[in-house]
Amino acid sequence: MDGTVNQEKICWKLLGYTTGREAPNGTSGRSVFSKAPYSANRRPEARSLRAPSSLIIGGGIVGLATARQLLLKHPGTRVTVLEKEEAPGQHQTGHNSGVLHCGLYYTPGSLKAQLAVEGIREMSEFCTKNDIPHEICGKLVVATNEAEVSRMNNLYERGLANGLTGLRKLCREEMLEIEPHIGGIAALKVPQEGIVNYEAVVCALVKEIESLGGQVITNAKVTGLIEGNQWTVETQAGDFDAKWIINCAGLHCDRVNQLTGQKRDLRIIPFRGEYYKLKEESQYLVNHLIYPVPNPEFPFLGVHFTRLINGGIEAGPNAVLAFAREGYRKTNVNPYDLFDAITYPGLWRFAVKYPKMCLHELRSSLSKNFFCKQLQKLVPAVQPEDLITGGAGVRAQAMSPEGGLVQDFHFARGNNTLHVLNAPSPAATASLAIGSEIVNQIEF
Repeated sequence: MDGTVNQEKICWKLLGYTTGREAPNGTSGRSVFSKAPYSANRRPEARSLRAPSSLIIGGGIVGLATARQLLLKHPGTRVTVLEKEEAPGQHQTGHNSGVLHCGLYYTPGSLKAQLAVEGIREMSEFCTKNDIPHEICGKLVVATNEAEVSRMNNLYERGLANGLTGLRKLCREEMLEIEPHIGGIAALKVPQEGIVNYEAVVCALVKEIESLGGQVITNAKVTGLIEGNQWTVETQAGDFDAKWIINCAGLHCDRVNQLTGQKRDLRIIPFRGEYYKLKEESQYLVNHLIYPVPNPEFPFLGVHFTRLINGGIEAGPNAVLAFAREGYRKTNVNPYDLFDAITYPGLWRFAVKYPKMCLHELRSSLSKNFFCKQLQKLVPAVQPEDLITGGAGVRAQAMSPEGGLVQDFHFARGNNTLHVLNAPSPAATASLAIGSEIVNQIEF
């Protein structure tokens, strides 16, 4: 493993923050910080920048990576990241499972595939340079029947087409040598897959941005965008002017896009992914990452087992409609977000397309025993009593009016604006490569 957990904790403690996917009582499922960092602490008064070259809306990992790349490619330019929370990386970045995806599943030639392959290389180098905990531990993709074996073989060919190396098909006996408790009849070994602490990546990105002369302004929720000779961004922290606006707002990217005068042809539909964890005494059942062969009838991957960089084994997620864009609990309801989702024709067309999947995911959310049955396809020895409630994340999934899920990364251009309107997994892995792609699309 490159880097250590202790180094990561020291990094955050020096800055005065605490980390962790789990939160104190009352804020379950959310990463929190012990104090408001960065400019939010240092400049409590409203601020106004005269003419920064670029304003990046959204301080998740993609927004921060874009800011870093702008500063590296255009030294001396003014780059400011506006983040609505008290600290960056509080939503999708801080609630994912910490996997470094190497590009196995993605259509060859797609932007997703290209950026995943490049992204994991860049992210691994970045982590090594900054002593960030990460490990290339590999994963097994498990086929549980002959139909899945055929699809697994297709995955093998896809992985080769995407430039992956070391892929290997395993028979049952070879699988058991790696994972003694695994189920299935065959597996694909993917040695380039890994795990990482993305919160530590955020920490390092912010430090580098500031060292290069950029700013990260927190508590700066965007309330309006005014177009003139420059863009004026109205926020709760004051007004900011910029020649270029880069929208990396994640769960709210479609609304920021609309504020610039664009139509919301695509809508962000929030899907909550719920996780369990293996109890400490049951963690011997899983040694690596264990994933299923994707079902072509389902638009989501399905539950899997993930080793965590800080220790422990996570199991999940399912995928259910969240009643709030930041709804990490079943009880979180935002009437505006819910109305926005259920009045979108695309959501109803999606439900008509995938009724079986919708019922399946809802049942897995309501029944621990049913959730466990899905896990037992991968590791038969896992029992409901082995599972404890874990965290949850909300996926910002772009959906078309026809009810289709946008699968690839999706960018939209406007007048001196660029909008990242879909950045699903592997966006965290590929964030540094995505930042380069965004910068290459901007015409200064």
